[in-house]
Amino acid sequence: MAKEIERKERDRAEELDEELCEDFHAATVERVKAAMPDEELLTDMAELFKVFGDSTRTKILAALDESEMCVCCISAILNMSVSAVSHQLRILRHSKLVKTRRVGKEIYYSLDDVHVGEIFEKALEHVKER
Repeated sequence: MAKEIERKERDRAEELDEELCEDFHAATVERVKAAMPDEELLTDMAELFKVFGDSTRTKILAALDESEMCVCCISAILNMSVSAVSHQLRILRHSKLVKTRRVGKEIYYSLDDVHVGEIFEKALEHVKER
C-alpha cells in the first residue's frame, strides 16, 4: 500500500514538473533549437572528436604542436615503429588535422592549421584544471 501511494505521488510530481517546464521554458527551448548547428555539422564534429579520442594520435598532435617533423622523429619521440606512426598520421591527414610538406625525399608533418593547435591546447587546459 505504501509503495502504491509513493508511486502515485511520484507520478503526480512528474506531471507537475512537465506542466511547469512546458510553460516556463518554451522560449528557451525555441531559442536554443534555432541556434543549434545543423545535424551534419554535429556529426562531423563527433567524428573529429573520435580522432582526438585515440591516445597515440593525441601524442602525435602534442609533438606536432611543438614542431614540424618527419615520421622518424615522431617515432623516436613516441618510442613506436615508423609503420605504426605512419598509420596514425594517415588518419590524422584524412581528418585534416595534419598536413605534409615535402623537402626532397623527406616528408615533414605539421598541424593543419592554428585551429587544430587551439583545440588541442584547450583540451589540455581543461584536463589540467580537473
